[in-house]
Amino acid sequence: MAQDDISFTDLIASSIHDMKNSLNVQISELEKISDQCKKVGDLQAYEDLGGVIYQANRMNSNLIQLLSLYKLDKAIYPVDIAECSIAELIGDVLLQNRSVMDFKKIELSMDCSDDCVWYVDRDLVAGVLLNALNNAYQYTQDKIRVTARIRDGWLELRIEDNGKGYPPFMLRDEAAAAAKGVSFLTGSTGLGFYFSSQVARMHKNGDRQGMLIIENGGAYGGGCFVVRLP
Repeated sequence: MAQDDISFTDLIASSIHDMKNSLNVQISELEKISDQCKKVGDLQAYEDLGGVIYQANRMNSNLIQLLSLYKLDKAIYPVDIAECSIAELIGDVLLQNRSVMDFKKIELSMDCSDDCVWYVDRDLVAGVLLNALNNAYQYTQDKIRVTARIRDGWLELRIEDNGKGYPPFMLRDEAAAAAKGVSFLTGSTGLGFYFSSQVARMHKNGDRQGMLIIENGGAYGGGCFVVRLP
């Protein structure tokens, strides 16, 4: 391939892929060190490493989101909307996050019937749930709850926490509306909301398409990250 044929976005995507692979190796090694600290009773180091591992996992999730958005934009992402057990999907996502939540002593729970089945792209929706859990991890006091319900022809996924909730300026019908700007003060780029909104919109049924909503309240009175898929 000639040098002129290599686009900047292709170069960035390739670099992100390399960074993601390197980060996975680092996370694996950090988890081994963390386990050793726990075994020898160095609980302070164990807890400190928990925060580092969380940040590394969050960065890895962001890199995966960027790669997914790149592939979706290039129409090379193998979108696979198929019948899926939602209880199994949520269970797998929670299992992936269980150790990180334990570092912060966060109570993690789910409420979804075993027979809850829906047509979704499993990998992309798992990415949305991971993003929501990462966000809830930062702001919850000590509880996070994931629920799934089928109502009026929609699958509703809710990630609720017992933190202070979303600030008024972020409360919109579409969470993506709150993510258009970049905040240099907080370091927020809105990537997670944008990714989740795009994934929701990809799920369509007739003239209906998925949506992302943020609100306050729920079972714990804190922030509620809501995904509705037709």
